[in-house]
Amino acid sequence: MRSYTRSIPAPGAPEPLGVETIGVPEGSTVELDVRLESVTEGVYVSGTAHAVLEGECARCLDAVHDEITVDLGELFAYPDSATDETTDADELPRVVDEQLDLEQIVRDALVLTLPLAPLCRADCPGLCVDCGEKWADLAPDHGHETLDPRWAALREHLPAD
Repeated sequence: MRSYTRSIPAPGAPEPLGVETIGVPEGSTVELDVRLESVTEGVYVSGTAHAVLEGECARCLDAVHDEITVDLGELFAYPDSATDETTDADELPRVVDEQLDLEQIVRDALVLTLPLAPLCRADCPGLCVDCGEKWADLAPDHGHETLDPRWAALREHLPAD
C-alpha cells in the first residue's frame, strides 16, 4: 500500500468542477490524500478530496463560500484481469500504461456531493417577490398592497383615508 498527498489545480472550461450555482473555482487547489492498494484484480484507490467552493445562494443570490471534503473509493482494473474481461469499458476505470487517471473519480465524488440549491445560511429568508430586495435587509412590517384589477372599480366607492 502506498499513500500520496497531492495538490492539483481545479479544471475550468469546458468542464468546470461544479454545477450551475456552486463549484470549485477554476485554478483553485483540490487537495488529494489517497491510498493505493494492489489487489488481485487491479489497484484499489481510497482516500479523500478537499476543495473550496464558491457560488451564489439560491434564495438571496449572495455569494456562498464553503469547503467540501469527499471520500474516494474506486477499483482500477488491470489489463487482461478477470474484472477487465467481465466489465464494459465504461463501467470501471482501467490501469493504462501503469498509470491511474483520478480525474473522473474525483470529479464524480465532488460534483455529486454539491448542493443543487446552495444557501448562504440555513435560515436565509430570500428575496421579496414584489420588489426583489433581500428580506434580511427589510423592515419586519415590509409588504406591498396589491389590488386585484377585477375589484379596482369598487375602490372608488370606499371612503378616502
